[in-house]
Formats: sequence, structure tokens, C-alpha cells
Amino acid sequence: MAKVLMKGNEAIAEAAIRAGCINYFAYPITPQSEVAEYLVKRLPEEGGVFLQGESEVAVGYMIFGAAAAGERVMTTSSSPGISLMSESISYIAAANCPAVFVNIMRGGPGLGGILPSQGDYFQATKGGGHGDYHLLVLAPDGVQEAVEMTMQAFTLAEKYRGPVMILGDGLIGQMMEPVEFPEDLATKPSNKDDWATNGMDTRKSKKRNLVKSLFLDPTELNNNNLALKAKYIQMKKEEIQFEAYNTDVDYKVLITSYGTMSRVSRTAIDLLKQEGIEVAMLRPKTLFPFPEQAVFDAATKESCKAVISIEMSMGQMVEDVERCVKGQRPVEFYGECGGDIPSPEKIIEIIKAMI
Repeated sequence: MAKVLMKGNEAIAEAAIRAGCINYFAYPITPQSEVAEYLVKRLPEEGGVFLQGESEVAVGYMIFGAAAAGERVMTTSSSPGISLMSESISYIAAANCPAVFVNIMRGGPGLGGILPSQGDYFQATKGGGHGDYHLLVLAPDGVQEAVEMTMQAFTLAEKYRGPVMILGDGLIGQMMEPVEFPEDLATKPSNKDDWATNGMDTRKSKKRNLVKSLFLDPTELNNNNLALKAKYIQMKKEEIQFEAYNTDVDYKVLITSYGTMSRVSRTAIDLLKQEGIEVAMLRPKTLFPFPEQAVFDAATKESCKAVISIEMSMGQMVEDVERCVKGQRPVEFYGECGGDIPSPEKIIEIIKAMI
């Protein structure tokens, strides 16, 4: 398949259509507004539905409604917008409905700025809304992975009947790269007749399907939460994805990084190698479930003396890294979060100081 040059936001939009999602509800917010701009033109061509809600709160419940009916549905937003959707995401998780959320992160907290950030790691991986729930979180490092993960997200959402999030930063949404749309990721929707509120006449059934998140009986609520927990345990067994870079040598320092920052870190590793300094990287592709064992194994390799988490934040993923390393190696952190992206030269300076 020939590659085509596309902006990240537009590629995500096209990937969703190729994955069979023709239902999109959203509210504009930079730096991801091109997704909506692209889909408002493309969806009518595919017989799809585009609706701009009056707010992100409204959009969240539009997503809930479509997901409860068993439709493939997606929204895209950026940091403050996802905050406003967090209540509905909690409802969707509790009600066991599949839906895809894309967060192209901007700086924060508050209004912050529209430049790239990775400051929503906690929000994405620790729930974000109320209650005991998780999203399955995928973190692309560029436009091609954003395409692939968007297409995978719908299959994963239906497999686990829950919300899946693509967590990218503003640079991934705005950069242009050549991409292709793998046909093997365009899966058919799974059977929904046994649970979705898609109408008894539609499924020729006398059984009513009820989608809800309200459980007034404590035993019933506890059982629903235990069922959710079982799904998250299954995710940890089956869905962990990561990249191990330059880990087949005797490296002195292990970098943990994700998204755009992992690409900068990879360049720094290559430049250090030219100087005879070996450094490796463990890049989580799934932020939840987190590659706990892979991080521990890479960090505790005999030649490795220290670990450093490099992020566009004030330090969020580093807490998971510390938890995984279990005190077996010192874990350090470097990050910036004003919108400037740390350079390979800065990372090299820090690594040399560590060594």
C-alpha cells in the first residue's frame, strides 16, 4: 500500500473511518481541532454522523449513548476537554460500553498553553474520573503509530467492552509524516446483540438489554467492580506493548520515555553510541497496562547502573518506573513542560553527568 503524507490529526481521523467508525461527536479545542475539520467533510461521504456538542460534557454523554447502542464511536479532545468528559468516561467504564477517546495533550494545569505536553499521564492511567476503573491507554510515538493504534483501539474497546484512550501530545497531532493504513487492522465489529440497547426488533429478540452504571445494592456494585478488575487483570496478561531500544548491549543507563520524547531520546542514544557510550531505552506503548516486568528486567541488567525517566511533564510516569524498579537501581527524572521539547543535546548532557 502506498504511503501518503498526512498531518497527525487528519491521519487519526482517516484511521477511525478505515476502522469502521462513522460516529463522531466532539467540541473544538486546540491542538486537535483538525480531526473535526477533517471528519466534517469525510463522514458524510461515508454515510456517517458528525455532531458538534455544546460542550465537552455533552459530548461525553453523546459518546455514552452511541456506545450503549453498540455503535463504533469516537471523540477527540485535548487536556481540559478530557477533564470535562471524565465523568462520562467513568459511566462508560462502569456500564461496560466500548468507546474510543483521543487526547492530544496540551500544556497545563489550567488553560496552560496549546504547545505539546505529556502532563495528562496521571489523568489517563489512574482513571481521571471517579471510582475504581481504568482505561486501556495507547501511546503512539508518531503519526504512523497513531494511525495503527487508532485502528486497534476499536477492536480493543469491543474486546473488553470499555473505553480505550489514545494519548498523544500536540506535536504528534500537528506534525506531518508519510503513513499507510493497514487493512488487517480494519476489523469487523463484534456481536453486540447480547448486551447493546440496539432495539428488540433490530435483533429479533424479546429480551430487553439494560445498560447502566447505577447499582444500589452493595453486593451488585461490588460484583460489577470485581468484573471490571478482572478485565484489567486480563489486559495486563494480553495487551502490554513496549519497545526495547539498544537493550542487546551492555548499557550503563536505561531511559524510560514515551511518545514524542522517546524519539528525542532515541536520537540521543544513537549520538552517544557514536562516542562509545551505551545507553538503552524502554518505551511503553501501552501506558495502562504498564510494562512492569519489562521495565524491571531492563533496569536490573547487570551492566545498568541507573534509570532516568524523560518526559514532557514535571514527573508522572517516573512514579510507575520507580514502582517497577523496586529500589534495585536509582531512578532519576528529567522533564520540561512549558511547550519546549528537550533536545537530544540536553539529554546527552544529563546522561554524561549521570555516568
